[in-house]
Amino acid sequence: MSPAVPALLNALDSRRSVPAKQLTEPGPDESTLQRMLRSAVRVPDHGKRVPFRFLLIQGDARHELGERVARRGQERFPDAGAAAVEKDRSRFSHAPLVVAVIAKLGPDEKIPEFERTLTAGCVCFALLQAAQAYGYGAVWLTGWPAYDEQVARWLELEADESIAGFIHIGTARLDAPERERPDPAGLTRTWSPR
Repeated sequence: MSPAVPALLNALDSRRSVPAKQLTEPGPDESTLQRMLRSAVRVPDHGKRVPFRFLLIQGDARHELGERVARRGQERFPDAGAAAVEKDRSRFSHAPLVVAVIAKLGPDEKIPEFERTLTAGCVCFALLQAAQAYGYGAVWLTGWPAYDEQVARWLELEADESIAGFIHIGTARLDAPERERPDPAGLTRTWSPR
């Protein structure tokens, strides 16, 4: 067995989501981000369709998007309290970088949409791993803005695109605690024909 295998497994086993509120400056510089993205695109991709792209949300754009999302949230949820509105307003403001992973899911005669969606999801996970490899905290979030048509228009998504995830990346203010994980033995069965 290669000596690198245990290190790779340790990286997978130590992955933690850091709450977005616990992410702060600094975030990755441009060259580090590009290196992280190069790792993130090395995912299974049936048919080599590259059914994803990246949209960077950083700087003042994070706050502007938050203001828009807060207003949109009040339209969608008129009974929402002040805390919910403030949560929407600050949704993108904590981490210095939010990478929206956009799934590109137009018509395809050979590769089902579900498989292409899974590829975009793999990109989200690989980006989390790449961020952690560089010592950053990160979390994959969606929430109602990921599925809202008005938010999609603000982010200039095409009709055949959707948000697979918002990956918030920054410096963690705390060590994310471990949480209970499922035991794979309890989730595994061996199929046999009957």
